[in-house]
Amino acid sequence: MNKAISKTGVVKALGAMSGTSLDGVDAAIVETDGAHIYGFGETAYRQYSQSEREVLRAGLGSWGGDVAEAAAKVVDTAHAELMSEFSDYDIAGFHGQTLAHAPRHQGTYQVGDGAGLSQKLGKPVVWDFRSDDVAMGGEGAPLAPFFHFACAKFLKLDQPVCFLNLGGVGNLTYVDPRFDTAEEPGALLAFDTGPANAPVNDLMQARLGLEMDTGGKVAMGGTVETGALELFLAEPYFSRLPPKSLDRNDFSEMIDLVGELNNADAAATLTAMCAAGVAQGMQHCPEQPAMVLATGGGRHNPVLMQMLAVSLDCPVKSVEEVGLDGDMLEAQAFGYLAVRVARGLVTSAPGTTGVSACVGGGIVSLPTGKR
Repeated sequence: MNKAISKTGVVKALGAMSGTSLDGVDAAIVETDGAHIYGFGETAYRQYSQSEREVLRAGLGSWGGDVAEAAAKVVDTAHAELMSEFSDYDIAGFHGQTLAHAPRHQGTYQVGDGAGLSQKLGKPVVWDFRSDDVAMGGEGAPLAPFFHFACAKFLKLDQPVCFLNLGGVGNLTYVDPRFDTAEEPGALLAFDTGPANAPVNDLMQARLGLEMDTGGKVAMGGTVETGALELFLAEPYFSRLPPKSLDRNDFSEMIDLVGELNNADAAATLTAMCAAGVAQGMQHCPEQPAMVLATGGGRHNPVLMQMLAVSLDCPVKSVEEVGLDGDMLEAQAFGYLAVRVARGLVTSAPGTTGVSACVGGGIVSLPTGKR
């Protein structure tokens, strides 16, 4: 047990997340003892500038070198600026920025210096959450499921529910809150459903110079090309059983599948691919969930949400409808996970990442002079 925080009791944790959509950094406070959630605190967001986003995009897929170093500087600067706005917290969780993710091959690679960030903030910082999971045969992702389980308990849900994160990549967590703890076999099943916002964002950037299809306005005027959709669903990834995970660029050829379509049809087809991947993934749920709770940027896209509503056999709601903050859920998750790591609790399980046994990853860095 390290001495970053007290061994027991409720603490305030600041979590920060920079996702594969490359839009910016989210930061949020969660009050937790590492098992239960007791409340949520202030939040903040720092958008990446266009030049910063270009540096990060250039670093995607790299495992080191100059482009990764440049990306790391952007990540460290942005996080230090945003997290310095907070003062009332005990410990921070710093995810960093994933540049490459190939757990069955090279491993997983996030840039960001948690030890340096700890010195700048003067607070304990937990980082490098994924490496231990991958070292034990896990996918290293997704890592939010233990937090999703705590959210279901916080909401006092008594039936299975799915949390669907629609970021650059889509991932699904099946939660059965009838279990006492997240570690129990059957309490959680989690996996990446396929690409979500990333291909649409890349299309918008390449063709229109836009960051995203805001409000689904471009896709709204298009028609889905069913041939391209069928080719997409024929990808071997969809026949693999979960747990399983993806790198942001694993489906980069999707852009080629819509290359000859006009902007509206291309956007509609890429959006339909995201929804179809989720529908395929839902077939792996042990039971039909009472509802799907959507979080992440994709929940703001009414075209995508309508496609999900039509293709799934249960209600699809944004997490705001049950009182959570979909813009900050992943940041809150890494605050929650930071406390778990600091208190020696596990952060992933065979049902969430395919790891051989429950494992708690992460490095705890203390500022100079702290014990």
